[in-house]
Amino acid sequence: MSRPRSTRFPQSDSARLLRLHPLALACALLAAGSPVLAAEPETPAAPEVQADANVATVTITGANAKPGYTVRDSATATRLDLSLRETPQSISVVTREKMDDFKLNSVNDMLASTPGVTVESIETDRVYYTARGFEITNFQYDSVGIPFVFGNVTGNFDTALYDQVDIVRGANGLLSSTGNPSATVNFTRKRPGDKLAASAGLTYGTWGHKRFDGDVTVPLNEQWAARVVVARDQGGSWLDRYNLTKTVASVIVEGNLGANDKVAAGYTYQKSAADGAMWGALPLYYTDGSPTDYPTSANTAPGWSYQDASVNSTFAEWTHRFGNGWTGKATATYNLSPTDSKLFFVSGIQDRATGLGLTSYPSLYRSKFKQKLADASVTGKFDLGGRSHDLSFGASWAESRVDQFSGYGQGIGTDLPGNTAVDGSYPEPAFDASIANSGFVDKRKNAFVAVRWNLADDWKLLTGANHAKVDTNGNSYGVNSYRSASKTSPYAGLVYDINRNVSAYASYTAIFNPQSELDARRQPLAPVEGKTYELGVKSELMGGRLNLSGAVFKTKQDNAAQLLGYLNGVDAYYEGISAKSKGFELEASGQLTRNWNANIGFAQLSMEGNEGEDVKTYIPRKTVRAATTYRFPALPELKVGANVNWQSRIYLDDVVAVIRQGSYATVGLMAQYDITPHLKLSANIYNLADKRHLQSLYWNQSYYAAPRNASVSLNWTY
Repeated sequence: MSRPRSTRFPQSDSARLLRLHPLALACALLAAGSPVLAAEPETPAAPEVQADANVATVTITGANAKPGYTVRDSATATRLDLSLRETPQSISVVTREKMDDFKLNSVNDMLASTPGVTVESIETDRVYYTARGFEITNFQYDSVGIPFVFGNVTGNFDTALYDQVDIVRGANGLLSSTGNPSATVNFTRKRPGDKLAASAGLTYGTWGHKRFDGDVTVPLNEQWAARVVVARDQGGSWLDRYNLTKTVASVIVEGNLGANDKVAAGYTYQKSAADGAMWGALPLYYTDGSPTDYPTSANTAPGWSYQDASVNSTFAEWTHRFGNGWTGKATATYNLSPTDSKLFFVSGIQDRATGLGLTSYPSLYRSKFKQKLADASVTGKFDLGGRSHDLSFGASWAESRVDQFSGYGQGIGTDLPGNTAVDGSYPEPAFDASIANSGFVDKRKNAFVAVRWNLADDWKLLTGANHAKVDTNGNSYGVNSYRSASKTSPYAGLVYDINRNVSAYASYTAIFNPQSELDARRQPLAPVEGKTYELGVKSELMGGRLNLSGAVFKTKQDNAAQLLGYLNGVDAYYEGISAKSKGFELEASGQLTRNWNANIGFAQLSMEGNEGEDVKTYIPRKTVRAATTYRFPALPELKVGANVNWQSRIYLDDVVAVIRQGSYATVGLMAQYDITPHLKLSANIYNLADKRHLQSLYWNQSYYAAPRNASVSLNWTY
């Protein structure tokens, strides 16, 4: 039998956008040590109007937000307060200013702008995040957190709550309860400042999109302060019948209990409510293997469908200074995340000639996710061999309880001839054809220790280990989901200071990650195990306001989950494969000149399976993420900028057809004008060239990304 004809999407001219060789890494690193760049004088303090320009035009610039497109320090990788150059792993930082400039108001948009990260939007309100070819499951808040019980995120959540987001690429098993070779994402919450501050913003955009932001910091007395953040984002969409409303509220109180103790407590609420939410997406090919060609606005969800996802998070934090440079920190967190939805799935493959082959699958779904976290760590210095060294150690405990309910709709299997799969005409059924339940408890314990040895003035060695134990009990829709696994994973990183601006490093991390994915027998896959290596060079210029980095990496995983198909058309099942990922990354972030900020990154990888074949081909092998802004010296009230997201071609071999999408780039523009030092007007254009492309090829259904659109914002600050 001849091979089915491939499904192809147009190859963009941007396929020739970039042809980089690893030699570019060496060139970039030589430039990092260039006497021309290194000799650039310290940037003088900006005039008042320039400082004000760092305040958001829509979302809020917090009292603690630092201006610019980079930061000097990050403790995300080790909990030791190290500069980016001193940390032996690749770190990208998305600052508050970048989020405000380009209106990165959703976590999805923010991560999609990050070098080396891809966002797989498989549905309107469910996504997977990947880095270095593997799914990101480690998420932290103020450096505390555990991997997701599931690999995906349900809902479209907001960035209004955060001052910055750190993305540590590579396995970070030292500080998370498991090691995962993709990345760890750490959200830094907005905290109260010591002065009264307030801001408010209004946005109006295409499809009736409206947004309000508010942010107030209030000193309660000399020792205590509170901060309240609110946001409301709602409006229509380029997709038929789809509307999204996001509601965000947060309050954090922080203060001192004497000279050596600081405490904080806070509550956060986020709700993502979507009408016309997709479950699954558009079928991508006909039975003869030829591609479907729906309108960009096509949506399989009828008007009665919806998906509401909420997060309620309460935390308490205590920091104590012991003296002699030693500090302890303890955090307790409780999360409650309910989900409620009525959804409609389109199953099957349509025959082009007859219009038959697609059938209905309506379902009601509710879940409740409860999570308790406790984390404690101690950091300090000790003397040995005539030198001072850094030590960090700690432990954490987490319990996650998941309860799920599904009510299946009457009429499952009804034919959807012609265009009825996307015209929204399917009537809402009674969801009482049958029911199913799922409930399980996931418990994780881990302990870690990290030592940064000061071997010499220009040599630092970071060593550590993490012990993790994971136990799960319960059932997943009638299948026993019991699992128990534990392992100790080592970590090592060596940093050599070539000169005062440039460092070279090498790091090694073991991988251990229990999985929740099920095989065809509905049994959990065995834990992923493996190792990852990284070599790199970092440069810190202009007093830390510009960071350059380059890294090469290699990862080997055994039993990595790969999607095989769907039982009954909807229940995913996986197989464990051996996967090898290798590649390199380049990034520049920060202040190029006094008036010019930029964040530019390039990533390239390759992935092989058990027999050397390409795997996870839906992940682009090359990506560019670039964003830059410039403020005109002759007109300092005006700031303009542009961002570009480019990816190489991708494909999915789905047996019946090979689905292909060519490389493409999306371009955005921004402009901001300071009407007064406290009032800003800004405008943004998204997908300037109106590039038509699919959101993902994670599986054999997808939908189209937003066409060209725009927004206008007005922001006031006090």
